[in-house]
Amino acid sequence: MHILGLSAYYHDSAAALLRNGEVIAAAQQERFTRKKHDPGFPREAIEYCLAEGGISLKDLQSVVFYDKPLVKFERLLETYLSYAPNGFRSFVAAMPVWLKEKLYLKATLRRELSDLAGCKPKDLPQLLFAGHHQSHAASAFYFSPFDRAVVLCLDGVGEWATTSTWLGNGKELKPLWEIDFPHSLGLLYSAFTYFTGFRVNSGEYKLMGLAPYGRPIYESLIREKILDLKDDGTYRLDMQYFNYCTGLTMTNDKFAELFGGPARKPESPVTQREMDLAASIQAVTEEVVLRLARTLHKETGEDNLCLAGGVALNCVANGRIVREGPFKHVWVQPAAGDAGGALGAASVIWHEYLGKDREKSNGTDRMQGGYLGPRAGASEIRAALDAAGAVYEELTDAELMPRLAEILANENVVGWVQGRMEFGPRALGGRSIIGDPRSAKMQSVMNLKIKYRESFRPFAPAVLADRVGDYFEHEGDSPYMLIVAPIRPELRIALTP
Repeated sequence: MHILGLSAYYHDSAAALLRNGEVIAAAQQERFTRKKHDPGFPREAIEYCLAEGGISLKDLQSVVFYDKPLVKFERLLETYLSYAPNGFRSFVAAMPVWLKEKLYLKATLRRELSDLAGCKPKDLPQLLFAGHHQSHAASAFYFSPFDRAVVLCLDGVGEWATTSTWLGNGKELKPLWEIDFPHSLGLLYSAFTYFTGFRVNSGEYKLMGLAPYGRPIYESLIREKILDLKDDGTYRLDMQYFNYCTGLTMTNDKFAELFGGPARKPESPVTQREMDLAASIQAVTEEVVLRLARTLHKETGEDNLCLAGGVALNCVANGRIVREGPFKHVWVQPAAGDAGGALGAASVIWHEYLGKDREKSNGTDRMQGGYLGPRAGASEIRAALDAAGAVYEELTDAELMPRLAEILANENVVGWVQGRMEFGPRALGGRSIIGDPRSAKMQSVMNLKIKYRESFRPFAPAVLADRVGDYFEHEGDSPYMLIVAPIRPELRIALTP
């Protein structure tokens, strides 16, 4: 039995295919269109998933979308009414899109799917809808290595929820409690992303990368003025500093006055103020998630924690949960953002709608290392190189690694392609750019000359599993680039040029 999960029309559109509850394929639309965070209908991602599964669209038991648009519309209307007349400009901007398109999402999906399948809409498999945070939670728990776990989902906003907690046991996933819009840790982080001159829904990772260069001098101010943080990790925002409920921007003049002037203009130089703001909101975020984790452990007594939602891509905060939190085991869904919602939505239907049992865990997760995308074998690589007119040399496996080591040792950069593409935002060795971390110039070369991005942006180290403890203050695996661990103190100077 096959189920296709979809996420689309906001950011990071994706498709995921389950066969009898096991993931066969999953891919983001951006990997085919080369449009970063592509929000469009994931046609190519669907075509890939179906081809990988050896089926057609009409062979599916059901197609499931990762959130409920009518509930989201309810939230928008209630918000505008609550803030009226202040939200009029935002209302006028949003309503045409909703009244012309988003309210009719079911019809839109059926039209797109019938066009893809070459059939009439009535001949399509049933179309179902899962909750946004329900999809996140399912992606975290059902594909984790745990039979039982507590789940924490944190993002900007789904239908209503911005923070939700769940208890997973076998095939059951039960909601515990949630924090609702407009109070949102994800939107708070996005507000600082906007204020420091980066793009919301794509620049948050830049803010996290900038944080180590600053000092958290605004942390107390954030806690005193705009975030009411309780001991148990629950929180409320003082909405008089934000514009996202009533305007077309994330923050307002009162927010700017609080933090020493207007928001940084995109592409203008990053100053020490932006670095300090990044360090401050990062420190606040880490404290919130740590308190939430401790509360969940106290309330449930569970040993295992699963994380999902866009905030779960904050690998620095995740690292603190692993090191300082009360859980014995922590697992983060590698496609923790909206792309992973496609995978979670499909598993909601399998386990909850159809009531299918979940196989007992064998101690490993069900994500296949995150390698769920299109394959790149020798024949595919050879065809691509020939089509590009590239000059190349084929090496045997015995020849490849010594040559690679030589290239890296000579301070050159390698584009590495092997096997299946990763699902999620991290490059995990399927499609990666690699260099020698011993080189003093490598970070700037890779950032400025190859990736064309800000010089402060970090890279992830790769290390043999049995040597992790030699270099890092970390125990256990970190296969998905979602946990930041400190370098051992005695090595920090030696590793810094």
